[in-house]
Amino acid sequence: MVALDINEHRLSSGAWLGKLKGATGPLVGLLALCIFLSFSTDTFLSVRNGLNILDQITVLGIMAVGMTFVILIGGIDLSVGSALALAMMVMGWTANVAGLPLPVGIAFALIASAVSGLIVGLLVTQFRVPAFIATLAMMSAARGVANMITDGQQIVGFPDWFMMLAIDRHFGVMTATVFLMLAVVLAAWLFLHFRSEGRMLYAVGGNPEVARLAGINVPLVTISVYVVSAVLAGLAGIVLAARLDSVQPSSGLGYELDTIAAVVIGGTSLSGGAGGIGGTLIGVLIIGVLRNGLNLLNVSPFLQQVIIGIVIVLAVGAETIRRRRA
Repeated sequence: MVALDINEHRLSSGAWLGKLKGATGPLVGLLALCIFLSFSTDTFLSVRNGLNILDQITVLGIMAVGMTFVILIGGIDLSVGSALALAMMVMGWTANVAGLPLPVGIAFALIASAVSGLIVGLLVTQFRVPAFIATLAMMSAARGVANMITDGQQIVGFPDWFMMLAIDRHFGVMTATVFLMLAVVLAAWLFLHFRSEGRMLYAVGGNPEVARLAGINVPLVTISVYVVSAVLAGLAGIVLAARLDSVQPSSGLGYELDTIAAVVIGGTSLSGGAGGIGGTLIGVLIIGVLRNGLNLLNVSPFLQQVIIGIVIVLAVGAETIRRRRA
């Protein structure tokens, strides 16, 4: 109990300041990027373009919240892109092939993604499979199941109300999908800051053995985190389906890398125990703004991949230097 009291004291007194410091660098980088793009192109600094950026980062933003939880406990999740595709195909098959109402299909989609996360959590905690291997296996398995559902075929056409979730701008500003992303981000931020369960993630990521001795059920926390990560990936898949008005088993390829990149760029430590949702949101915005700006500058998509890779390396290097000086 003494260790838990010490951890709680540290989190309550120093974590707020530490998290702000951790997100300062990414925030400065985001502002510098926006200033550069504002002078480089006439169309970047406009309300319409800003709203387009928000629309474009909804899927990544929702997935990055779950990945933040995973990385905070010192884990990794390579299966989120496949969980996204699995959820999309389950929803599409249930609604368009089985003929059930779309809300029922959405529920089944979230359940399917939750099951994939549960399997990963059990592999990591009960069978001691490294998170990298467990999620790599699930990445392949979930993608295979997604293809099996429709024999690799896409499903097109959903009710108009579903498609309008990603098109209709409420109050002339934001779509329902953007509001959903912001709600997920806010809920996660409140969870990490004001719930004891949120503080447990930092404790587990900092030192699992100390967390166990302090009375924290480390396996349960780990399983719950992987389930939440998969469910949020499934939710992101539903948002993507609304944007595309279609689902296909190849959706989400490479999304796990973008998601990890957003979290790392936002200052969350890959070793666990440090970081937060605020930094992740900034990381998501950096990727969104960077891609949007590069498109406006007519930069080749292949060169964009190189630039984003360099940004990731610089972010990890900066985080490593900051930890050494701390």
